[in-house]
Amino acid sequence: MSKIEKVLATGKTHTTVSAAGQTSRGHNGSLDIQLSSPGSAKPAHVFNAIQPHPTAEQLFAGAWSACYTAAVGLVANDMNVVLPADLSVDIEVDVGQTGADYFLQARLTLRVPGLTHDIATTLAHTADQICPYSKATRGNIEVALNVLTA
Repeated sequence: MSKIEKVLATGKTHTTVSAAGQTSRGHNGSLDIQLSSPGSAKPAHVFNAIQPHPTAEQLFAGAWSACYTAAVGLVANDMNVVLPADLSVDIEVDVGQTGADYFLQARLTLRVPGLTHDIATTLAHTADQICPYSKATRGNIEVALNVLTA
């Protein structure tokens, strides 16, 4: 796995969970997606792009955050952990270069205010193990997983 020497662009999303489902927003307002899980009675995916259009990195981060957030919910249920109402996931996906080659790298931050750091860390890493997007990127790109409890 190669490390990026020069970051060319970054796609960022901030995903929150509400009674209406999950919402993922891009850092510059160019991505606003209402997300749902397969088999869910909640609304289907809704993409509301505002100029400029979302980048591929934002779309990838948004899809990954939906998957990862759902995995966090599954793991919390299995652990009998009540998730805070203000849970959020931030994902940043960089596209960059090393020499003439292009690569991706990512940073995931799970925010679970009120949980102990040990429980939050277990939750974050277990969700990372079952999330299909995390599985697809594991060993292929550099990924940092961060946990914040405050």
